[in-house]
Amino acid sequence: MADLQIGNNWDKIRIKVKRKYRDLTDADLAYTNGNEEALINNLMKALGKDRKYVEFMLKKMLVNSDTNRL
Repeated sequence: MADLQIGNNWDKIRIKVKRKYRDLTDADLAYTNGNEEALINNLMKALGKDRKYVEFMLKKMLVNSDTNRL
């Protein structure tokens, strides 16, 4: 279970993830509020990265959600 809460910040984070990984599809980035687990699993599969990396990346983008930094 993910200890990550994206909430209403997803639009900003989605743009950042899409900029960093341009080959991701809209299906890879599908997210509904409260369903972080499915998002993490989709990104793990699409990026070929482990859970720790995906959670770290999303948390980092959450902290900087109001800036343009990746």
